[in-house]
Amino acid sequence: MSEAAAPMIAAHALRKTYGALVAVDGIDFAVHRGEAFGVLGANGAGKSSTMRMLACVSPITGGTLRILGRDAATDGAAIRARLGVVPQDDTVDTDLTVRENLLIYGRYFGIPWKVLRRRSDELLDFARLREKAGESVAALSGGMRRRLTIARALINEPDIVLLDEPTTGLDPQARHLLWERLFQLKQDGVTLLLTTHYMDEAEQLCDRLVVMDAGRIVAEGTPAGLIERYTTREVLELRFAAHEKQTMVEKAQGLVGRVEELPDRLLLYTGDGEATLTAVHARGVRPVTALVRRSTLEDVFLTLTGRTLVD
Repeated sequence: MSEAAAPMIAAHALRKTYGALVAVDGIDFAVHRGEAFGVLGANGAGKSSTMRMLACVSPITGGTLRILGRDAATDGAAIRARLGVVPQDDTVDTDLTVRENLLIYGRYFGIPWKVLRRRSDELLDFARLREKAGESVAALSGGMRRRLTIARALINEPDIVLLDEPTTGLDPQARHLLWERLFQLKQDGVTLLLTTHYMDEAEQLCDRLVVMDAGRIVAEGTPAGLIERYTTREVLELRFAAHEKQTMVEKAQGLVGRVEELPDRLLLYTGDGEATLTAVHARGVRPVTALVRRSTLEDVFLTLTGRTLVD
């Protein structure tokens, strides 16, 4: 297989254990050049352990992991030189200016000052931080710091960028601006691998993704493909007054193949939400509110991993 056709990342039977704890339990996946690949999972599913192995900062316990054609078990330093890493928590230096963060981080890669100055200017424009270049990082908003963290991860012109929960804690405007920056990277041919708790983010950014549960991959595919495979085209959400709920729930049973009862509403998974709502009314069911929506990746995620909180 040519270098261009070979996967940028190839994991086979990949395992990570911490004593008796199995964090990653024999997973297989491949990420191709220019692809945005997502890793979804609840807390404790094995996402962070997987990301640390991909970043070559945590040794694999078993299986194989090849990144950029190299063996992660033996060529970690060479792989790290070609990676960009955006950790879950921002690690920019608050005692330095925005530009200094880029310049000094770039020196760790041995990049000449002349090249660094040019790249820092390009990345300040990319991150929309040019006007903040001379300001202390301590004065930046959370969204600006996150954009700086991503810009800093690009200073070595990496082949792969690993992003761990890139927009956690940001307001909607900052999230959407970051999505624009990440989409631009993908358009430029950079390979992205990200973890996220935001299902809408995964639908927006990811070409393909895997869902992890208890250290294993339980589903893999495109967002649209997973929705088609694991849930219905639409979901009818019905809300009732508290004193009527149980009676109405009993009347609605059997209308569709899958009905899910939640504390505040009833979910009916259906191929045609409006037709199902008509059938609901025909049975004398009168919800306080009724909403027909398309199925989402969140429906898939909860179907595969459940609604029980995992600590």
